[in-house]
Amino acid sequence: MTSDRSSETDLLRAEIAVAAARLIAEDGDDYGSAKRRAARQILGASKVRGELLPDNAQIEEEVRLHHALFFADTQPARLLHLRQLALALMSDLSQFSPYLTGAVLNGTASEHSDIHLQLFTESAKDVEIFLLNKNIQFDVSESPHFRTGHAPVETVSFLMRQGAQSEGVHLSLYHTDDLRGSIKVQPGKRPERANAEMLRRLIEEEKSL
Repeated sequence: MTSDRSSETDLLRAEIAVAAARLIAEDGDDYGSAKRRAARQILGASKVRGELLPDNAQIEEEVRLHHALFFADTQPARLLHLRQLALALMSDLSQFSPYLTGAVLNGTASEHSDIHLQLFTESAKDVEIFLLNKNIQFDVSESPHFRTGHAPVETVSFLMRQGAQSEGVHLSLYHTDDLRGSIKVQPGKRPERANAEMLRRLIEEEKSL
């Protein structure tokens, strides 16, 4: 009986992960929203037990599979485009020790994806002044700190224009002290953030494929 229940839970979790991946890839949902919408689609209005919800790693793998199945002819070029834009932006923001995070780094970026950078500075105002001096208009919000239990950090968002096309950019502003110990990569896991040199290597690897 216990084995059957466990198997049913695993199947439902996998089904929710697949549905959430489609919402992320095709509708641009974030992981939390996609997970909740997918659970409602599959389970209806009934209360969802936490054990039925897939974690982000499981959903991310399903996003990769979704891209490979349905967008293999367009997604790699889109990913390369966003990574090249991110690298150019990181060069402009080099004084703030920029690190790339999110879908553009982990390779799951789609047409709905924005560029997410983490900056490390003594004062968030320095970043705002830098952008204003370049005539970049931005909105200010908050994002969760990458370290659990820490206060949210200020995030500035704007559109980066490339000819007739615009891409969303989000800069999460951390204090310089937060950089210490934040760039370690656990063996066997993809890095959660990458500096300009790491991103440059990723781009060269893509071009060589």
